[in-house]
Amino acid sequence: MESVNKIISQLENGQHEEALKGYERILKHGSNEERFLLGEELVQYGFLEEAKSLFQHLLEYYPEEGEILVLLAETLIELGKEEEAILELEKINENDPSFPESLVLLADLYQLEGLYEVSEQKLLKAKALLPDEVVIDFALGELYTEEGKFVQAIKCYERVLETEHEIGGVNVNQRMADAISAGGAFEDALPYYEKALENKLEINTLFNYGFTALQAGYNGKAIEKFLELKELDPEYYSLYSNLARAYEREEDSEKGYQILKEGIQYDEFNKDLYNYAGKLALKTGKEEEAEHMFREALALDPELTEAALTLNKLLLHQERWEDVLEIVHMMEEGDEIEPRFFWDAALAHQNLEKYSQALNSYENAYNFYKDTIDFLVDYGYFLIEEGERERAVEIFNKLVKSDPSNEEYQDVWQRLTDDVG
Repeated sequence: MESVNKIISQLENGQHEEALKGYERILKHGSNEERFLLGEELVQYGFLEEAKSLFQHLLEYYPEEGEILVLLAETLIELGKEEEAILELEKINENDPSFPESLVLLADLYQLEGLYEVSEQKLLKAKALLPDEVVIDFALGELYTEEGKFVQAIKCYERVLETEHEIGGVNVNQRMADAISAGGAFEDALPYYEKALENKLEINTLFNYGFTALQAGYNGKAIEKFLELKELDPEYYSLYSNLARAYEREEDSEKGYQILKEGIQYDEFNKDLYNYAGKLALKTGKEEEAEHMFREALALDPELTEAALTLNKLLLHQERWEDVLEIVHMMEEGDEIEPRFFWDAALAHQNLEKYSQALNSYENAYNFYKDTIDFLVDYGYFLIEEGERERAVEIFNKLVKSDPSNEEYQDVWQRLTDDVG
Protein backbone atom coordinates (compact mmCIF):
# COMPACT_ATOMS: atom_id res chain seq x y z
CA MET A 1 0.00 0.00 0.00
CA GLU A 2 2.67 2.45 -1.08
CA SER A 3 0.20 5.21 -1.99
CA VAL A 4 -1.42 5.11 1.48
CA ASN A 5 1.97 5.16 3.22
CA LYS A 6 2.99 8.15 1.11
CA ILE A 7 -0.12 10.09 2.19
CA ILE A 8 0.51 9.28 5.84
CA SER A 9 4.13 10.40 5.50
CA GLN A 10 2.96 13.67 3.97
CA LEU A 11 0.53 14.23 6.84
CA GLU A 12 3.27 13.60 9.40
CA ASN A 13 5.51 16.11 7.61
CA GLY A 14 2.81 18.75 7.48
CA GLN A 15 2.34 18.48 3.73
CA HIS A 16 -1.45 18.59 4.01
CA GLU A 17 -2.16 19.93 0.54
CA GLU A 18 -0.21 17.11 -1.14
CA ALA A 19 -1.80 14.55 1.23
CA LEU A 20 -5.31 15.73 0.36
CA LYS A 21 -4.55 15.44 -3.35
CA GLY A 22 -3.47 11.85 -2.74
CA TYR A 23 -6.66 11.27 -0.76
CA GLU A 24 -8.80 12.54 -3.64
CA ARG A 25 -7.03 10.16 -6.05
CA ILE A 26 -7.68 7.15 -3.80
CA LEU A 27 -11.28 8.19 -3.14
CA LYS A 28 -12.03 8.35 -6.89
CA HIS A 29 -9.65 5.84 -8.45
CA GLY A 30 -8.03 3.75 -5.68
CA SER A 31 -8.76 0.16 -4.76
CA ASN A 32 -11.22 -0.65 -2.01
CA GLU A 33 -8.36 -1.98 0.07
CA GLU A 34 -6.58 1.37 -0.23
CA ARG A 35 -9.76 3.22 0.71
CA PHE A 36 -10.24 1.01 3.76
CA LEU A 37 -6.66 1.41 5.01
CA LEU A 38 -6.54 5.14 4.33
CA GLY A 39 -9.88 5.65 6.06
CA GLU A 40 -8.57 3.98 9.23
CA GLU A 41 -5.41 6.11 9.14
CA LEU A 42 -7.25 9.37 8.51
CA VAL A 43 -9.42 8.79 11.58
CA GLN A 44 -6.26 8.59 13.68
CA TYR A 45 -5.01 11.87 12.24
CA GLY A 46 -8.32 13.66 12.76
CA PHE A 47 -9.37 13.94 9.12
CA LEU A 48 -12.85 12.73 9.96
CA GLU A 49 -14.88 14.10 7.05
CA GLU A 50 -12.41 12.56 4.60
CA ALA A 51 -12.52 9.22 6.41
CA LYS A 52 -16.32 9.34 6.42
CA SER A 53 -16.37 9.81 2.65
CA LEU A 54 -14.07 6.84 2.16
CA PHE A 55 -16.21 4.55 4.35
CA GLN A 56 -19.41 5.71 2.64
CA HIS A 57 -17.83 5.00 -0.75
CA LEU A 58 -16.86 1.51 0.41
CA LEU A 59 -20.42 0.83 1.52
CA GLU A 60 -21.57 1.34 -2.04
CA TYR A 61 -19.67 -1.87 -2.80
CA TYR A 62 -20.27 -3.67 0.53
CA PRO A 63 -23.56 -2.25 1.93
CA GLU A 64 -23.90 -4.87 4.68
CA GLU A 65 -20.27 -5.14 5.74
CA GLY A 66 -20.34 -4.77 9.51
CA GLU A 67 -16.71 -3.77 9.94
CA ILE A 68 -17.14 -0.80 7.60
CA LEU A 69 -20.43 0.20 9.21
CA VAL A 70 -18.75 0.19 12.63
CA LEU A 71 -15.88 2.33 11.34
CA LEU A 72 -18.31 4.77 9.78
CA ALA A 73 -20.37 4.91 12.99
CA GLU A 74 -17.25 5.57 15.10
CA THR A 75 -16.28 8.37 12.72
CA LEU A 76 -19.77 9.88 12.93
CA ILE A 77 -19.59 9.75 16.71
CA GLU A 78 -16.30 11.66 16.60
CA LEU A 79 -18.02 14.23 14.40
CA GLY A 80 -20.83 14.57 16.95
CA LYS A 81 -23.42 12.96 14.71
CA GLU A 82 -24.71 10.37 17.16
CA GLU A 83 -28.14 9.94 15.57
CA GLU A 84 -26.55 9.12 12.20
CA ALA A 85 -24.18 6.70 13.92
CA ILE A 86 -27.11 4.85 15.50
CA LEU A 87 -28.78 4.47 12.11
CA GLU A 88 -25.62 2.94 10.63
CA LEU A 89 -25.11 0.55 13.54
CA GLU A 90 -28.71 -0.64 13.39
CA LYS A 91 -28.04 -1.88 9.83
CA ILE A 92 -25.58 -4.56 10.99
CA ASN A 93 -26.88 -8.10 10.71
CA GLU A 94 -26.94 -10.28 13.84
CA ASN A 95 -24.81 -12.90 12.09
CA ASP A 96 -22.07 -10.40 11.25
CA PRO A 97 -18.85 -10.81 13.30
CA SER A 98 -19.00 -7.07 14.08
CA PHE A 99 -22.49 -7.32 15.57
CA PRO A 100 -21.36 -7.57 19.24
CA GLU A 101 -19.10 -4.54 18.74
CA SER A 102 -22.03 -2.63 17.27
CA LEU A 103 -24.11 -3.48 20.34
CA VAL A 104 -21.44 -2.06 22.64
CA LEU A 105 -21.28 1.14 20.59
CA LEU A 106 -25.06 1.43 20.58
CA ALA A 107 -25.14 0.89 24.33
CA ASP A 108 -22.67 3.72 24.79
CA LEU A 109 -24.73 6.05 22.60
CA TYR A 110 -27.98 5.23 24.39
CA GLN A 111 -26.22 5.69 27.74
CA LEU A 112 -25.18 9.19 26.65
CA GLU A 113 -28.85 9.93 25.94
CA GLY A 114 -29.82 8.68 29.41
CA LEU A 115 -31.64 5.64 28.00
CA TYR A 116 -30.09 3.29 30.55
CA GLU A 117 -32.49 0.37 30.14
CA VAL A 118 -31.95 0.27 26.36
CA SER A 119 -28.20 0.52 26.91
CA GLU A 120 -28.27 -2.36 29.39
CA GLN A 121 -30.29 -4.52 26.99
CA LYS A 122 -27.72 -3.98 24.24
CA LEU A 123 -24.82 -4.87 26.53
CA LEU A 124 -26.50 -7.97 27.94
CA LYS A 125 -27.21 -9.13 24.40
CA ALA A 126 -23.54 -8.61 23.51
CA LYS A 127 -22.54 -10.44 26.70
CA ALA A 128 -24.69 -13.42 25.71
CA LEU A 129 -22.86 -13.57 22.37
CA LEU A 130 -19.37 -13.08 23.86
CA PRO A 131 -19.54 -14.23 27.49
CA ASP A 132 -15.77 -13.99 28.04
CA GLU A 133 -15.28 -10.51 26.57
CA VAL A 134 -14.13 -8.30 29.44
CA VAL A 135 -14.73 -5.10 27.45
CA ILE A 136 -18.44 -5.82 27.76
CA ASP A 137 -18.13 -6.44 31.49
CA PHE A 138 -16.31 -3.13 31.78
CA ALA A 139 -18.99 -1.32 29.79
CA LEU A 140 -21.66 -2.79 32.06
CA GLY A 141 -19.66 -1.66 35.09
CA GLU A 142 -19.52 1.88 33.71
CA LEU A 143 -23.25 1.86 33.01
CA TYR A 144 -24.20 0.57 36.45
CA THR A 145 -21.88 3.08 38.12
CA GLU A 146 -23.53 5.95 36.27
CA GLU A 147 -26.94 4.63 37.34
CA GLY A 148 -25.81 4.37 40.96
CA LYS A 149 -26.16 0.57 40.93
CA PHE A 150 -22.85 0.04 42.70
CA VAL A 151 -23.33 -3.61 43.72
CA GLN A 152 -23.85 -4.63 40.08
CA ALA A 153 -20.99 -2.39 38.96
CA ILE A 154 -18.60 -3.99 41.46
CA LYS A 155 -19.45 -7.48 40.21
CA CYS A 156 -18.69 -6.41 36.64
CA TYR A 157 -15.37 -4.82 37.57
CA GLU A 158 -14.44 -7.94 39.55
CA ARG A 159 -14.84 -10.03 36.39
CA VAL A 160 -12.65 -7.61 34.45
CA LEU A 161 -9.94 -7.65 37.13
CA GLU A 162 -9.63 -11.41 36.84
CA THR A 163 -7.68 -10.84 33.60
CA GLU A 164 -7.21 -7.12 32.98
CA HIS A 165 -6.22 -4.04 35.01
CA GLU A 166 -6.69 -1.51 32.22
CA ILE A 167 -9.36 -1.17 29.53
CA GLY A 168 -9.07 1.48 26.86
CA GLY A 169 -6.56 3.40 28.93
CA VAL A 170 -8.84 3.36 32.00
CA ASN A 171 -7.51 2.01 35.30
CA VAL A 172 -10.02 -0.67 36.33
CA ASN A 173 -8.77 -0.78 39.96
CA GLN A 174 -9.54 2.91 40.21
CA ARG A 175 -13.03 2.38 38.81
CA MET A 176 -13.55 -0.48 41.25
CA ALA A 177 -12.38 1.65 44.16
CA ASP A 178 -14.66 4.53 43.16
CA ALA A 179 -17.67 2.21 42.90
CA ILE A 180 -16.99 0.65 46.31
CA SER A 181 -16.47 4.07 47.86
CA ALA A 182 -19.63 5.47 46.27
CA GLY A 183 -21.52 2.51 47.73
CA GLY A 184 -20.35 3.54 51.21
CA ALA A 185 -17.85 0.73 51.90
CA PHE A 186 -14.98 3.22 52.28
CA GLU A 187 -12.51 0.94 54.04
CA ASP A 188 -12.97 -1.82 51.44
CA ALA A 189 -12.15 0.63 48.64
CA LEU A 190 -8.69 1.54 49.98
CA PRO A 191 -6.78 -1.57 48.74
CA TYR A 192 -8.08 -0.97 45.22
CA TYR A 193 -6.86 2.62 45.32
CA GLU A 194 -3.46 1.25 46.38
CA LYS A 195 -3.41 -1.09 43.37
CA ALA A 196 -4.60 1.66 41.05
CA LEU A 197 -1.75 3.93 42.12
CA GLU A 198 0.75 1.12 41.75
CA ASN A 199 -0.26 0.83 38.10
CA LYS A 200 -0.34 4.57 37.44
CA LEU A 201 0.13 7.68 39.59
CA GLU A 202 -2.84 9.85 38.66
CA ILE A 203 -3.95 12.93 40.60
CA ASN A 204 -7.72 12.27 40.55
CA THR A 205 -7.13 8.74 41.85
CA LEU A 206 -4.85 10.17 44.54
CA PHE A 207 -7.54 12.66 45.59
CA ASN A 208 -10.25 9.98 45.67
CA TYR A 209 -7.96 7.78 47.76
CA GLY A 210 -7.41 10.58 50.26
CA PHE A 211 -11.09 11.50 50.36
CA THR A 212 -12.16 7.89 50.86
CA ALA A 213 -9.56 7.40 53.61
CA LEU A 214 -11.00 10.49 55.30
CA GLN A 215 -14.52 9.07 55.01
CA ALA A 216 -13.31 5.79 56.50
CA GLY A 217 -11.74 7.60 59.47
CA TYR A 218 -8.13 6.97 58.43
CA ASN A 219 -7.10 10.57 58.94
CA GLY A 220 -3.36 9.89 58.86
CA LYS A 221 -3.62 8.07 55.54
CA ALA A 222 -5.80 10.89 54.18
CA ILE A 223 -3.22 13.48 55.22
CA GLU A 224 -0.46 11.44 53.57
CA LYS A 225 -2.30 11.22 50.25
CA PHE A 226 -3.47 14.85 50.21
CA LEU A 227 0.07 16.07 50.94
CA GLU A 228 1.36 13.89 48.13
CA LEU A 229 -1.26 15.38 45.84
CA LYS A 230 -0.38 18.91 46.97
CA GLU A 231 3.24 18.25 46.06
CA LEU A 232 2.23 17.04 42.59
CA ASP A 233 -0.40 19.68 41.88
CA PRO A 234 -0.75 22.55 44.38
CA GLU A 235 -3.58 24.00 42.28
CA TYR A 236 -5.83 20.98 42.87
CA TYR A 237 -8.23 23.17 44.85
CA SER A 238 -10.43 20.47 46.38
CA LEU A 239 -7.58 19.03 48.42
CA TYR A 240 -7.24 22.00 50.81
CA SER A 241 -10.56 21.81 52.64
CA ASN A 242 -10.30 18.04 52.90
CA LEU A 243 -6.71 18.13 54.14
CA ALA A 244 -7.71 20.76 56.71
CA ARG A 245 -10.57 18.55 57.85
CA ALA A 246 -8.20 15.62 58.31
CA TYR A 247 -5.90 17.78 60.46
CA GLU A 248 -8.88 19.04 62.46
CA ARG A 249 -9.97 15.49 63.17
CA GLU A 250 -6.44 14.78 64.36
CA GLU A 251 -6.92 17.72 66.77
CA ASP A 252 -4.43 19.88 64.93
CA SER A 253 -6.63 22.82 63.98
CA GLU A 254 -3.62 25.11 63.68
CA LYS A 255 -2.20 23.06 60.79
CA GLY A 256 -5.65 22.88 59.27
CA TYR A 257 -5.93 26.67 59.44
CA GLN A 258 -2.55 27.16 57.79
CA ILE A 259 -3.50 24.73 55.01
CA LEU A 260 -6.70 26.69 54.34
CA LYS A 261 -4.75 29.96 54.12
CA GLU A 262 -2.45 28.27 51.63
CA GLY A 263 -5.45 27.08 49.63
CA ILE A 264 -6.89 30.60 49.56
CA GLN A 265 -3.73 31.82 47.81
CA TYR A 266 -4.59 29.49 44.92
CA ASP A 267 -8.37 29.78 45.08
CA GLU A 268 -9.02 33.32 46.29
CA PHE A 269 -12.69 33.40 45.30
CA ASN A 270 -13.71 30.26 47.19
CA LYS A 271 -16.15 31.40 49.88
CA ASP A 272 -16.16 27.98 51.55
CA LEU A 273 -12.40 28.11 52.16
CA TYR A 274 -12.75 31.49 53.89
CA ASN A 275 -15.69 30.26 55.95
CA TYR A 276 -13.88 27.11 57.07
CA ALA A 277 -10.72 29.11 57.77
CA GLY A 278 -12.80 31.39 60.00
CA LYS A 279 -14.06 28.41 62.00
CA LEU A 280 -10.56 27.01 62.53
CA ALA A 281 -9.21 30.46 63.39
CA LEU A 282 -11.83 30.61 66.16
CA LYS A 283 -10.83 27.15 67.33
CA THR A 284 -7.24 28.32 67.71
CA GLY A 285 -8.18 31.55 69.48
CA LYS A 286 -7.50 33.91 66.55
CA GLU A 287 -10.63 36.01 66.84
CA GLU A 288 -9.39 38.91 64.70
CA GLU A 289 -8.31 36.59 61.89
CA ALA A 290 -11.56 34.66 62.19
CA GLU A 291 -13.57 37.85 61.71
CA HIS A 292 -11.50 38.73 58.66
CA MET A 293 -12.13 35.31 57.11
CA PHE A 294 -15.87 35.44 57.73
CA ARG A 295 -16.11 38.93 56.28
CA GLU A 296 -14.19 37.82 53.19
CA ALA A 297 -16.62 34.92 52.76
CA LEU A 298 -19.58 37.31 53.06
CA ALA A 299 -17.98 39.72 50.57
CA LEU A 300 -18.00 36.86 48.07
CA ASP A 301 -21.53 35.76 49.00
CA PRO A 302 -23.60 38.19 51.11
CA GLU A 303 -26.20 35.46 51.63
CA LEU A 304 -23.77 32.91 53.10
CA THR A 305 -25.84 32.30 56.23
CA GLU A 306 -23.38 29.96 57.93
CA ALA A 307 -20.58 32.54 57.86
CA ALA A 308 -22.91 35.30 59.05
CA LEU A 309 -24.23 33.22 61.95
CA THR A 310 -20.76 32.27 63.16
CA LEU A 311 -19.50 35.84 62.80
CA ASN A 312 -22.47 37.14 64.78
CA LYS A 313 -21.78 34.60 67.51
CA LEU A 314 -18.26 36.03 67.77
CA LEU A 315 -19.53 39.63 67.74
CA LEU A 316 -22.07 38.85 70.47
CA HIS A 317 -19.28 37.32 72.55
CA GLN A 318 -17.25 40.53 72.04
CA GLU A 319 -20.33 42.65 72.92
CA ARG A 320 -20.11 44.55 69.63
CA TRP A 321 -23.82 45.18 69.39
CA GLU A 322 -23.81 47.62 66.46
CA ASP A 323 -21.73 45.20 64.39
CA VAL A 324 -24.20 42.43 65.19
CA LEU A 325 -27.03 44.58 63.80
CA GLU A 326 -24.97 45.38 60.71
CA ILE A 327 -24.79 41.66 59.91
CA VAL A 328 -28.50 41.21 60.66
CA HIS A 329 -29.43 44.06 58.30
CA MET A 330 -27.25 42.54 55.58
CA MET A 331 -29.00 39.20 55.93
CA GLU A 332 -32.43 40.89 55.89
CA GLU A 333 -31.71 42.01 52.33
CA GLY A 334 -31.73 38.38 51.16
CA ASP A 335 -34.73 36.38 50.01
CA GLU A 336 -35.24 34.59 53.31
CA ILE A 337 -33.69 35.31 56.70
CA GLU A 338 -32.51 32.63 59.13
CA PRO A 339 -34.63 32.95 62.36
CA ARG A 340 -31.52 33.01 64.57
CA PHE A 341 -30.86 36.58 63.32
CA PHE A 342 -34.09 37.73 65.04
CA TRP A 343 -32.68 36.43 68.32
CA ASP A 344 -29.31 38.08 67.63
CA ALA A 345 -31.04 41.38 66.86
CA ALA A 346 -33.08 41.13 70.06
CA LEU A 347 -29.94 40.71 72.18
CA ALA A 348 -28.17 43.57 70.39
CA HIS A 349 -31.12 45.98 70.67
CA GLN A 350 -31.57 45.04 74.32
CA ASN A 351 -27.96 45.84 75.15
CA LEU A 352 -28.15 49.09 73.19
CA GLU A 353 -31.24 49.95 75.30
CA LYS A 354 -33.47 50.06 72.23
CA TYR A 355 -36.21 48.20 74.02
CA SER A 356 -39.09 48.52 71.56
CA GLN A 357 -36.92 47.15 68.74
CA ALA A 358 -35.69 44.41 71.08
CA LEU A 359 -39.27 43.43 71.94
CA ASN A 360 -40.22 43.28 68.27
CA SER A 361 -37.19 41.08 67.50
CA TYR A 362 -37.93 38.78 70.45
CA GLU A 363 -41.52 38.37 69.26
CA ASN A 364 -40.33 37.50 65.74
CA ALA A 365 -37.85 34.98 67.15
CA TYR A 366 -40.45 33.46 69.50
CA ASN A 367 -42.33 31.94 66.55
CA PHE A 368 -39.29 29.76 65.87
CA TYR A 369 -37.75 29.27 69.33
CA LYS A 370 -40.76 28.87 71.60
CA ASP A 371 -39.46 25.44 72.65
CA THR A 372 -35.79 26.44 73.00
CA ILE A 373 -34.81 26.87 76.64
CA ASP A 374 -31.90 29.31 76.12
CA PHE A 375 -34.10 31.62 74.07
CA LEU A 376 -36.95 31.45 76.55
CA VAL A 377 -34.55 32.42 79.36
CA ASP A 378 -33.32 35.48 77.42
CA TYR A 379 -36.85 36.46 76.45
CA GLY A 380 -38.31 35.86 79.89
CA TYR A 381 -35.79 38.01 81.76
CA PHE A 382 -36.13 40.75 79.13
CA LEU A 383 -39.91 40.78 79.69
CA ILE A 384 -39.38 41.10 83.44
CA GLU A 385 -37.04 44.09 82.92
CA GLU A 386 -39.63 45.70 80.68
CA GLY A 387 -42.43 45.15 83.18
CA GLU A 388 -44.26 42.68 80.92
CA ARG A 389 -44.96 40.39 83.85
CA GLU A 390 -48.06 38.62 82.56
CA ARG A 391 -46.18 37.63 79.42
CA ALA A 392 -43.16 36.72 81.54
CA VAL A 393 -45.37 34.37 83.59
CA GLU A 394 -46.26 32.47 80.40
CA ILE A 395 -42.60 32.16 79.40
CA PHE A 396 -41.40 30.95 82.81
CA ASN A 397 -44.35 28.59 83.02
CA LYS A 398 -43.04 27.00 79.80
CA LEU A 399 -39.55 26.84 81.33
CA VAL A 400 -40.83 25.12 84.46
CA LYS A 401 -42.67 22.55 82.38
CA SER A 402 -39.55 21.98 80.28
CA ASP A 403 -37.29 21.56 83.32
CA PRO A 404 -39.34 20.98 86.51
CA SER A 405 -36.22 20.35 88.61
CA ASN A 406 -34.74 23.79 87.91
CA GLU A 407 -35.18 25.76 91.14
CA GLU A 408 -34.35 29.12 89.54
CA TYR A 409 -37.21 28.80 87.05
CA GLN A 410 -39.53 27.70 89.87
CA ASP A 411 -38.60 30.68 92.06
CA VAL A 412 -38.98 33.28 89.27
CA TRP A 413 -42.27 31.79 88.12
CA GLN A 414 -43.61 31.75 91.69
CA ARG A 415 -42.65 35.41 92.34
CA LEU A 416 -44.17 36.48 89.03
CA THR A 417 -47.37 34.56 89.74
CA ASP A 418 -47.66 36.17 93.16
CA ASP A 419 -47.07 39.66 91.73
CA VAL A 420 -49.58 39.24 88.94
CA GLY A 421 -51.97 37.77 91.49
